[in-house]
Amino acid sequence: MNEENGAIQEFIGHLLELRTRLIRAVVAVLAVFLCLLPFANHLYTWLALPLLSKMPAGGHMIATEVTTPFFVPMKVAGLVAFLLALPYVLYQIWGFVAPGLYAHEKRLALPLIVSSTALFYFGMAFAYFAVFPFVFGFFANTAPQGVEVMTDIEKYLGFVINIFLAFGLAFETPVAVVLLVKLGVITVRQLRAARRYVIVGAFVVGAVFTPPDAVSQTMLALPLWLLYEVGILAATRVQPRVTPTVTAPVPRPDS
Repeated sequence: MNEENGAIQEFIGHLLELRTRLIRAVVAVLAVFLCLLPFANHLYTWLALPLLSKMPAGGHMIATEVTTPFFVPMKVAGLVAFLLALPYVLYQIWGFVAPGLYAHEKRLALPLIVSSTALFYFGMAFAYFAVFPFVFGFFANTAPQGVEVMTDIEKYLGFVINIFLAFGLAFETPVAVVLLVKLGVITVRQLRAARRYVIVGAFVVGAVFTPPDAVSQTMLALPLWLLYEVGILAATRVQPRVTPTVTAPVPRPDS
């Protein structure tokens, strides 16, 4: 009976710790959001800059709903606040999970969390600084004569969020490859043998998660393939070593 009460108290203690860490994470996001709220319009302007800079003279963005000019910048501020507070949120998650891990699991999990977060940021930065100017310039220059380029600000936000997610997740490829090899699900030799299929799959992913044009599809497919190669190189350093088994010689019968 005492063991059962102890297990219940321990479970309740874990729940209380989880609640505390979740509250800390939410408070951190809200605090950053409140600090960014006065700059919400500037944040949206910065987000729309790759498109605005490529629009022809007289081109501008529009709002088709009454509440859109107010809520869309707030959504941008909320997304930026979450991204800025993400390291602290992950720190709280790590603080809750880490005590239940073995030492070798901690050595694997912590670098994976840090590297996956950094790669997600890099993927978003690559989309903003490299992909957006190229794609928006391509779309603006291919508009038919007499068509005025105008984009709804809410639809633009949904578009860039999808691209950010696509490139952010694509940049997680090395982490996924290393994790699969470390867990023994697949070997480095199998990864190298599947290279040709990965290249085809990268272009399929680019076709699904990017706008229907060859430029943006290629700009997602090529980094995805290169990151796969980086994952293979990193996986060679962490793959489980198989110790060869030495079989004793079978004694030959006396003739």
